[in-house]
Amino acid sequence: MTYDRHTVLIANRGEIAMRVMRACTRLGLDFVCVYTQEDRMSGHVRLARELAGDRAVYKITSYLDANELFSVADQSGATAVHPGYGFFAEDFRFARRVVRRDRPMEFIGPSWWVIRDLGDKINTKRIARSLKVPTVPGSDRPVYSEMEAEEIASSLFEFQATQGISDGVIMVKASAGGGGMGIEEVGSFDEFRSVFRRIRNYAKRNFGDEGVLIEQRIFDFNHLEVQVVSERGGKNHVHFGTRNCSIQSTGKQKRVEIAPGFAPGVIPYTFDASKVLSEITEHSLAMAHNAHYDNVGTWEWIVTPKGEPFLMEVNTRIQVENGVSAVISRVNGEHVDIITEQIRLALGDKLGYGQDDISFDGVGIEYRVVAENTGNRFTPCAGRITDFGWQEHDWLQVFTQVPVDREYEIPMEFDPNLALAIVWGRDLDEAKERGSRFLDELVLQGEVGGKPDDFYTNVRYLKEKTGRILEF
Repeated sequence: MTYDRHTVLIANRGEIAMRVMRACTRLGLDFVCVYTQEDRMSGHVRLARELAGDRAVYKITSYLDANELFSVADQSGATAVHPGYGFFAEDFRFARRVVRRDRPMEFIGPSWWVIRDLGDKINTKRIARSLKVPTVPGSDRPVYSEMEAEEIASSLFEFQATQGISDGVIMVKASAGGGGMGIEEVGSFDEFRSVFRRIRNYAKRNFGDEGVLIEQRIFDFNHLEVQVVSERGGKNHVHFGTRNCSIQSTGKQKRVEIAPGFAPGVIPYTFDASKVLSEITEHSLAMAHNAHYDNVGTWEWIVTPKGEPFLMEVNTRIQVENGVSAVISRVNGEHVDIITEQIRLALGDKLGYGQDDISFDGVGIEYRVVAENTGNRFTPCAGRITDFGWQEHDWLQVFTQVPVDREYEIPMEFDPNLALAIVWGRDLDEAKERGSRFLDELVLQGEVGGKPDDFYTNVRYLKEKTGRILEF
């Protein structure tokens, strides 16, 4: 299939914008990108000019101004929009507007009604339970009434007591939230009422919907994901394996991801890890089929120390960690790029292969290199990068918007993510050894107000976590 009639507006920034540019180039697609004043020195602006010239670069005031993005689309003649992740990636109203406006375009992501239906945690839980997919015990619809909320909370605390848990904890979540936002833990029924009110007000203020989800808190779980890829029309679905995202900041933001999600036969789990991986992939594909899913998406799971899986949510977008799944995946023996698959399928191409054509090779580790003080609750760090670089290896990929040939001021208007590094090894031991080697060789120095001692990154934290990858 040829795509030369399409021009893709990349409505995002940083490393994901750069990866979309390269995917467009592989497919023979034209593209245009946007940037703000704060991002004028970002690598995604430089790469766009290198690949497509000045005509491909448009300055805007905000990545969150839909009208401005559509104005760029019309000026440039864009025929498709790639939202990346974050910003408008899971906003079904934005996706609907893309395809229904007077000059309609293609939305590179799931159809807007799929985003709407699966973006709601409550509706996702309903769909899952109808298919006998295990979900975390708790409410299966938005709770608005304080009295009803207290009844649910009381029943969950009682359930935990029957399980021998003396100090039970439940989770109170904004039903329309995501990415770790709008979530609090409650350790007693006495404090529940004030937390419920606080989350309800937060949800109304930030998401326009004060619905709240109340769930049992499961301790010491592993966070696993299944990478699903689906064809337009929602009939053909495959998965590109599992990944483990259990190493997270105190704010539940992922910092290390590993594919596949467990290492059966290498790490002595107390349960059948192979069976769990098989179960969550089968459940994820069953839900994708039922929901007529029609692009790239991720099914997020938690697995208890006893090997009990519970579906947590569905992310209806490309995820930061797509590359760690891609690095171990093969289609008919060839390497795959999931962003490239996302784009071509969104533009109407056929999947062209089935699950039997997909195989997996080795172990991948993805590190998120972030300017943050891990010793102070992962507080973001402002400042200037003065020296940045790494040793090239055939088993290493580094994606970054930070220039390596000049200083770079970290824009604090966004998360201070500096780079993604993906390491491949033939087995877990080799992947860990190579991951440690990359981190040891990484050069990353900076300063805050001229003071190097005030500049923080999470590199040491990543080194410390590498030794315990995939362990409970």
